[in-house]
Amino acid sequence: MDENESHPLASLMETLGSLIESYEVQNIPEIEGSPSDTLKALMQEHDLKQSDLPEIGSQGVISEILSGKRQFNVRQIKLLSKRFNVSPAVFM
Repeated sequence: MDENESHPLASLMETLGSLIESYEVQNIPEIEGSPSDTLKALMQEHDLKQSDLPEIGSQGVISEILSGKRQFNVRQIKLLSKRFNVSPAVFM
């Protein structure tokens, strides 16, 4: 649906959008901080250990990422965003 305000469903879409936004603000916590903080939070939320993420790299690599000594590469960002169903931007 385009942004045609005269469309018969326009007011319904606006109301629905407002309700969804309100629900998300109240029920879905925002992850704040660095990309490594984001990974830590997601690992905690999903009860994962470093050994549960072999596709990201060795435990040494994951330790360096979590400590902030290493940044994510493009492959890791794609895998993590798909695994956790989040925007790749949270790991950049």
